[in-house]
Amino acid sequence: MQLKSPPASASELTSLPAMSWMRFGKDLYDGRIEQICIISDLERMKSEAEELRQLHAASTTESEDTLSAKTKKERFDGQSWDSLKMSPFYDVLWEHKDVLPDEIPAEVPQDKGIQHEIDLVAGTKYCVTRQSPLPRDQVKAIDDFFESRRQAGQVRESKSPHSAPTFCVKKPQGGWRIVHAYNKLNDVTIPAQTPIPRKDVIIDSMTKSTIYSALDLRDGFYQILMRESDIALTAVSTPSGMLWEWLVLPQGLKNAPANFNRCVTHLLRSVRDFAPSYFDDVFVTSGL
Repeated sequence: MQLKSPPASASELTSLPAMSWMRFGKDLYDGRIEQICIISDLERMKSEAEELRQLHAASTTESEDTLSAKTKKERFDGQSWDSLKMSPFYDVLWEHKDVLPDEIPAEVPQDKGIQHEIDLVAGTKYCVTRQSPLPRDQVKAIDDFFESRRQAGQVRESKSPHSAPTFCVKKPQGGWRIVHAYNKLNDVTIPAQTPIPRKDVIIDSMTKSTIYSALDLRDGFYQILMRESDIALTAVSTPSGMLWEWLVLPQGLKNAPANFNRCVTHLLRSVRDFAPSYFDDVFVTSGL
């Protein structure tokens, strides 16, 4: 069917010959349809599109301003005990304040039934990468970091034949994030097949709830012990000439996120119906 000009009125539109969807699909598949004309209110569409554009621009600007003004420290301050005194949940939170400490105890964690294991492919010998020199401020940040971990009992001096370098990554809020380049070790580590939770399934499980709480687990990796026989594999060097090995799960290891998620799932298995988790985020839900 060919039209010199599209219909401009309802009467013209309703007078057009009808075509079934089956016929339309067949003609479209056979290549007999060269053009499809969509009848619409162009001015209304332009107006709605402009409203959506302005709404998106406003929300984007607001989000950027909010994120830049409300730093991580300010968000934590907003959840301090003094700030929560006006909350209707203050009494409940205060009753269980031992679960929400201001600082994580500087000590070796308890064995939670799951330790981190590093299984290597057959024939693996030594995994060694030399340490590169770093600026003084980064060297000091690394030394301070390991001293704090030593005092917490999470690392110890090592004589391991393995070694991975340590370096720094700048944090968005300032300061340094200490990371290890376990590339060679990860290349010969057998991957874990622990299933990763699906976000859509977690969200769907909370649809009938009316009260939601979110918990962000702090220093989660450091709450998991290393298997004793694998501690030497975690050895890391520092620019100041030290060699440390981890007694708890360090960041940067292959299978670390999967094993951490397995540990959280293991610990919360009895409350999964109302406390699903996604790695270090735990969502507690209930309905009235």
